[in-house]
Amino acid sequence: QVQLDESGGGLVQAGGSLRLSCAASGSTFRLNTVGWYCQAPGKDSEMVARFRNVSNVLITEYGEFVKGRFTISRDNAENTVNLQMNSLKPEDTGVYSCYVDGWLGGVYRYYWGQGTQVTVSS
Repeated sequence: QVQLDESGGGLVQAGGSLRLSCAASGSTFRLNTVGWYCQAPGKDSEMVARFRNVSNVLITEYGEFVKGRFTISRDNAENTVNLQMNSLKPEDTGVYSCYVDGWLGGVYRYYWGQGTQVTVSS
């Protein structure tokens, strides 16, 4: 079992910045992907940024709508994944959730955090 605890959401004006953090705890498993998704009001969840394991190398991937504005990073010592969000726009408003998937004891599993609200005012 893996627990994901997010923090850092809030209300910010357009053009401002926020930093989200996702702290992971629990079982250690073979990682496939870890990152952030956003569900805007009335829309499906969309990948914001993630690390993906490709032949034991973590590559970073970003949703088209955040390229050049958001940066994902990891702190292995603290088991956290962070999302630095700059130049925020009102359309970035939504619930941001941390996600991780991989293999625990040979069984594929995935976990979601509870989500944190980000609201960008115009």
